[in-house]
Amino acid sequence: MPTNEQRREAAKRKLERQLERRAEKARKRRIATIAGSAVAAVVVIGAIVATIVLTKSDSSDTTASAQTPTPTSGAPAQPAADGGLPAFAPPAGLGADCQYPASGAASKPVEPPRTGQVPTDPAEVSVSMSTNQGNLGLLLDNAKAPCTVNSFASLAQQGYFNDTPCHRLTTTPSLSVLQCGDPTGEGTGGPGYKFANEYPTNQYQPDDPALGEAVLYPRGTIAMANAGPNTNGSQFFLVYKDSQLPPGYTVFGRIDDTGLATLDKIAAAGVQGGGPDGAPAEEVQVKTILLD
Repeated sequence: MPTNEQRREAAKRKLERQLERRAEKARKRRIATIAGSAVAAVVVIGAIVATIVLTKSDSSDTTASAQTPTPTSGAPAQPAADGGLPAFAPPAGLGADCQYPASGAASKPVEPPRTGQVPTDPAEVSVSMSTNQGNLGLLLDNAKAPCTVNSFASLAQQGYFNDTPCHRLTTTPSLSVLQCGDPTGEGTGGPGYKFANEYPTNQYQPDDPALGEAVLYPRGTIAMANAGPNTNGSQFFLVYKDSQLPPGYTVFGRIDDTGLATLDKIAAAGVQGGGPDGAPAEEVQVKTILLD
């Protein structure tokens, strides 16, 4: 029979575990929901910066353009064991009906991409991104995000990204990305159209509370910035360190080792003014993005 002292110690350990779980859940909720325009305290820097990609995006129009695609199964998506992105399962009709409805004025003259069915083969599309800081090799994941790759390739082929800045760098432990794709350099520009989220959002049911929980976007990820569900346009971000975000940002490719070395150099120079986010201290200008 356990002694009173042993029972007290067991109850204490149980309470400590409960408090740790509650603290972890509260931390994840902060990452997903806290928004603000200034960093008020060190303890909330990561959570506030994590909303940059959400609020500084393609246009002031934050109205969703379409319903999020429904996965093939009714079962909830399961994040990876390490808290990473959920395993990919092709949803019904992936790439069968890509739509790009109008959304405000284009920041640079461009035609929207073709609509309707787009191919998911080849599975990867190789792209060369040339900047004044060095080159980045990108591999676009056409098998997981064909509507997104279709848009990105169309913009690249029309020269939309040529001579445009990468306007935002974040350097916090929870969010480490370089954001590009806005010709205005203000974080509000876009191509004049929007389109629906794909992977990993389409691995969840639309009302799944897990969509609000942070997951790991690993180093080397390319993902779309947005202003809310299904408001993707031209802005994208490049992850140079593992980052925590809700799974509401479409992942559409990865960065090769040469590109990561370039990103590391840009990140090492820091942010203008020395803060955790803002314009890169060393100006980053996209020269061209070309399909190989």
